[in-house]
Formats: sequence, structure tokens, C-alpha cells
Amino acid sequence: MTRYLRLGVNIDHVATVRNARGGKHPDPVRAAHLAAEAGADGITAHLREDRRHIRDADIERLMAELTLPLNLEMAATDEMLAIALRHRPHAVCLVPEKRTEVTTEGGLDVDGGRGHLQRYIAELGAAGIRVSLFIDPEVRQLDAARELGAPVVELHTGAYCDTAPGAGRGSELTRLVQAAAHAEAIGLECHAGHGLDYGTVGPVAAIQNIVELNIGHFLIGEALFVGLGESIRAMRRRMDEERPGAVR
Repeated sequence: MTRYLRLGVNIDHVATVRNARGGKHPDPVRAAHLAAEAGADGITAHLREDRRHIRDADIERLMAELTLPLNLEMAATDEMLAIALRHRPHAVCLVPEKRTEVTTEGGLDVDGGRGHLQRYIAELGAAGIRVSLFIDPEVRQLDAARELGAPVVELHTGAYCDTAPGAGRGSELTRLVQAAAHAEAIGLECHAGHGLDYGTVGPVAAIQNIVELNIGHFLIGEALFVGLGESIRAMRRRMDEERPGAVR
């Protein structure tokens, strides 16, 4: 049976537009509700240390109002751990974070950061929160994630998306294919995301070992032209084309 591929919609950049002028509009929580109506399977929101887009009040409202699972992206810091333990979202995805970056530039160094990450993974898991680690598609990072007890990994697709079509992009896609297969072989649930759009999503959606894609910036940008609901439905159609016959 063909696996159904879940779509998590990241609403961060609705908050980016709101924060450009302050105030309450556009409302990222409203965007989350529209995403649910359009067929999203989950909502992702990254609460950054500098609160450049999603804010604490957004997380509070999402937890109170959402009917879909919330995937909270966050850095492995004590402040963020306390927030996650207070709200108890369905899932937490631990990501690297630098104040100077425009967007996340790569995956966590799980292999090199075992001593730091172990406590966060353990405490979140003990609270019933599903822990995911955002990593580059490398075997050593996957093996380290498994050894630390994280049940889920999310493969960083940025290098694949940023490489021009051709042999280079093909090599990056091969890395993703091999990493997803290794993840499943060692018992990890495999997700993927970062930079995916209508043109790049198909080959990643075709990787049967991947069970969830998290997509945000492109969907919010495309919504300026076609509306959020239609941008999500169009992405859902492109994903489904690669998994014919899959049932939710």
C-alpha cells in the first residue's frame, strides 16, 4: 500500500508580515485555520529566541484553538524547553538557530552535540512530546539521532532546492533518498522540509520513506497571488501525484 504523505504548513511568515508594521494583522492563527480547511495535516511554527515572527501569544492561541497537531520548532535552550513543557504541543522539532541568519541555514550537528541535546530530547519525550531533529541528510547525523532516542528526523532539503536543476541537484536528491532509506532502516520516522516549492516538491514527495513534508515560505508567498487555501491545495495535489492511491 502506498504511504500517505502528510503536509505540515509553516505559518511563520504570516507573522513576519504582521510584525513588519506591528498590530494584529495578518493573523497567523487565522492562517492556521485556513490551512486546516485547505487540507493541511499539521501546523508548524518556529518560536525564535528573538521573536522575529511567531510570538509567545501565538503559541498560546494555537494550542487553545487548533484542531490539527502543532509542531513547535525551537532551539535547544532552557527558555524554549520551559515553553514547550508548559504548552505540550504534539511535537517539537529541535533546530539550529543563529540571530544573524535570515532563515535556518542547515541541520543540527547532532553527532557533535550529543552532550547538549540529550537532556532536551529526554525531557521532552518524558512529557509525551514527540521529538524531531532537523538534520542534514548524513548517515552520521541519523545514527546519532537514533542513539539519543529521538523518534523522528526532518531532513533539510535546502541544499537540494538551492541547487540548479541538473547533475548537482540530482546528487542532492540522491543524498535525500539514501538518508531517508537509512532513517527507516534504523527505526526513525522521516520528515523533510526547507525551501520546497511546486517545482522541487515532486521528487522529494516520491521518496516513499518520507512520511511528512513541512512547507511554509513558498506557500505564504504564493498566497499573495492565489490565496492561502489555493496555494496549499495546489501543493497537496502535487504531493498526491507522487503517491497515487494513498489514503489518509
